[in-house]
Amino acid sequence: MFDIITDSACDLTPEMAQKMGVEVVPFYVSLDGEHYRKEGKEIAVRDFYQFMVDNPSAYPKTSLASIEDFEEVFRRQAELGRPTLCLCFTGKMSGCVGSARNARELVLEDYPDAKIEVLDSAAATVTEATMVENAVAIRDAGCTLDEAVTWLEAEKATNNIFFTVGNLDYLIKGGRIGKVSGRAANLLGIKPMILFKDGEIFSGGVARGRQKSFEKALDQLMNYLDANGGTPDDYRLIVGYGYDEEEGRRLWLQTRAALRAKYPAAACEVGLLQIGCTIAVHTGPYALGMGVMRRWKKQQ
Repeated sequence: MFDIITDSACDLTPEMAQKMGVEVVPFYVSLDGEHYRKEGKEIAVRDFYQFMVDNPSAYPKTSLASIEDFEEVFRRQAELGRPTLCLCFTGKMSGCVGSARNARELVLEDYPDAKIEVLDSAAATVTEATMVENAVAIRDAGCTLDEAVTWLEAEKATNNIFFTVGNLDYLIKGGRIGKVSGRAANLLGIKPMILFKDGEIFSGGVARGRQKSFEKALDQLMNYLDANGGTPDDYRLIVGYGYDEEEGRRLWLQTRAALRAKYPAAACEVGLLQIGCTIAVHTGPYALGMGVMRRWKKQQ
């Protein structure tokens, strides 16, 4: 048996993390660029979104969990003699995995026999959540830490997110998209489609109107399933939403209905999560889409 540590970019609620037996090391959030608070502990995600909506000209920031934050957790684990798996937000968008790896080295100096594995999930928000869910399933099936790392490393490339945003302002501000093309798209009322894969953000095309962007994200998910084979039951699927929970639930219902229509013999389970602060500072308050990753199964 091994323990699972992750960071708050996975967007699991405290209740979900507790139920799964997972410890979450929080990122830090700043509304004014000076004062930072721990995400989910010192500032609620809902309050963060409300600030963004009420202050559209403000651009909050996040800061990664520190070496000291991870060292405190790893040191405790080493003292208890508990094998530990730490799943971190994609290293292509954050130095969080570097903090965790440096903390691991510091702890190993004092506890050279400690078993601590730090894995770059190459994932974010809902797909980092799917990574954690897979790790929990592997742990609960009685597999070893090494077996968990081997499977997760091999399958993490299957995680993708198909999503849209309210406008491109936050992606422009964060340098993720050019100012000229971004502002032109905003003026034309075009809804950008974003693809997250291999740990980073890419253009996923465009759609005209919010509902059309829902439909396009769903089409992209269906195309992914067609290309990779199997049924939805072979994957973990989670719809993620930002400020607007009602809109998220509507996409969740549409996604389940579409999957069950195409795969009537499958259970087509779909989760629903609010996207947290770490991604929201890049996407703005109205990100919406779905994440997918291959599901671990015991017979494998």
